[in-house]
Amino acid sequence: MKSSIIFSLCALAAGAHAQSGSGSGGKGCARSGGSGRPGQSETANIPKVVNASLRPASQKNTGSETPPVSNESEDSSSTSGTGSESGTGSESGASSESGSTSGTGSKSGASSENGSTSGTGSKSGASSENGSTSGTGSKSGSTTGTGSGSADGSTSGTGNDSMSITSSGSASVPGLSKTLPASTGTVQESAAIPVMGSFDGAMKTYERSPSVCTGGELGQEAAMFIVADGATLSNVIIGEGQGEGVHCEGTCTLNNVWFSTVCEDAFTFMQGSGTSYINGGGVFGAKDKVVQFNGRGTVQISNFYAENYGKLARSCGNCVDNGGPREFVIDGVQGVQGGELCAVNKNFGDKCTITNSCQAEGMACTIWQATDAGGNATKTSDQPDGAVCVAQSFRPTC
Repeated sequence: MKSSIIFSLCALAAGAHAQSGSGSGGKGCARSGGSGRPGQSETANIPKVVNASLRPASQKNTGSETPPVSNESEDSSSTSGTGSESGTGSESGASSESGSTSGTGSKSGASSENGSTSGTGSKSGASSENGSTSGTGSKSGSTTGTGSGSADGSTSGTGNDSMSITSSGSASVPGLSKTLPASTGTVQESAAIPVMGSFDGAMKTYERSPSVCTGGELGQEAAMFIVADGATLSNVIIGEGQGEGVHCEGTCTLNNVWFSTVCEDAFTFMQGSGTSYINGGGVFGAKDKVVQFNGRGTVQISNFYAENYGKLARSCGNCVDNGGPREFVIDGVQGVQGGELCAVNKNFGDKCTITNSCQAEGMACTIWQATDAGGNATKTSDQPDGAVCVAQSFRPTC
């Protein structure tokens, strides 16, 4: 390459010399140090020539125009992979929206929105969106019941918001008492008091004023309380001015209801079906019946005391459109100076069951042949027969 350059320079020098008429054509090239002027190299008069062919064939460059590919991923908390942007994962797969979501893989590999999300490949290499995601928890899971839940993917429970209460018509049943409670005051009313829902009389004495006790058969308007279907009357003393005591229009619950004196009947039940309850309480001085059952269904009497009375409980013997069946369930009752604890109609399918009770005169029950069109019922038995009247743990003395 050096000889080629020298040859070119000599040719250029010879041409210039010929035009100026000085020097000889080939001598300047014959020697390497020839010059046109004393003390000056001949090469000083040679113009500088730039030729692309004179540039080196290759250049070594330490700074590349294309930077090397980085293995760091963006936005990843943990990165896995081999540095390539390829992988076997995809964002599709079997998908269902139930079950728990867990896995050790990332957003690559086999992915699903249910079951488990797992994979061995990650979207690493040039970049991945979140690196590797793993965990056993999920936002879904199996939810059963209303009990306790946990955040580990499954929520289950056997608890619930309901509660079972079994009682005799109320949350608490008063025990048997033989003494009229002390009154906390007196309330006088000119008309019957309607009871809707629940009424607690705070052991006050309730009187009708003026008195409506005339000594004969009276109607509902002569009552002290008229209790609506499903309602509860509690903690009252009913005075002597009323005529019909308490009338229950449907099933009702009567807790700790007392009578200082009964005019005609203390309690009258008109329900078409279902069960009514008398829990605790007592009566004194009832000339005829304490409980008159004109409806259908069951009346349950518990822990009740009756003194100086005619009959404790009676299925109607001669009501218009009379019928049955009617049932009395009597438990923990004491009757003193009075008649039978129950009187029922065999021909209408009535029944009376007496347990854990006593009647001082030894009278448990009487069985009757009733009528349905007026007239008088006929007594057929004054002893339990084991079918219509059943007396268990009955004591003839109190």
